[in-house]
Amino acid sequence: MQRSASTSEKKLPTESRPGHRIWADPARETFLTAASAVTLVRTVLSVGLAVAAAQQESRTLLLVALGVYWFGDSLDGWVARITDRETRAGAIFDILCDRLCCAAFYVGLMWLVPEVSVAVAIYLVQFMVVDMYLSIAFLAWPVTSPNYFYVVDRTLWLWNWSKPGKTVNSALFAILLVVTENVWLGGAIALALLALKSWSLLRLVRLGLPIPAGGPVEPGPTGPTGAPGATTP
Repeated sequence: MQRSASTSEKKLPTESRPGHRIWADPARETFLTAASAVTLVRTVLSVGLAVAAAQQESRTLLLVALGVYWFGDSLDGWVARITDRETRAGAIFDILCDRLCCAAFYVGLMWLVPEVSVAVAIYLVQFMVVDMYLSIAFLAWPVTSPNYFYVVDRTLWLWNWSKPGKTVNSALFAILLVVTENVWLGGAIALALLALKSWSLLRLVRLGLPIPAGGPVEPGPTGPTGAPGATTP
């Protein structure tokens, strides 16, 4: 099915146009990519280091686990782009592994510094539940990953999946909590992030699901008589 350029796509800068695979292509979908291998390796290393940090009560190891998670998360995306193998399967795998790495780090942090447990619990609720839902919602649109959600809603993309948005959503909380160990500051940031994610979720819900190219599907006597992209008789 051919797709005409949308208004949003026409306004994109040159480096963000079709060469970067904004739109999902079923023919390109595969889990067996170099980027997925990087995701797997960085996840095993990060979680393993976090477990070792808890066992040895080593803050240094825990910070190394966090560094591996962050560096690996940037590396797998870079590998996917330079090899031109960005896929929805890879994006979902990356999202799931992010949650595992994040949980391992913060559980380790609570083990070493129990005082921050309340702040961490609030953060994990927003990251493991609300942000998880937001991150996989891109599957309702024919985009390759949340990184290209600006073709659907630029505001949501700016606050959640742009580089500054990702930094605020993940790095800010971790760095301040590790450096200050202040439960009140950490709790305030976690609550602010939860409010931002809740607002993003409401905005996402108000977008509604995209209507198939052929219009709404009419139900037949034994089920739908049409399919996305096909006109209904």
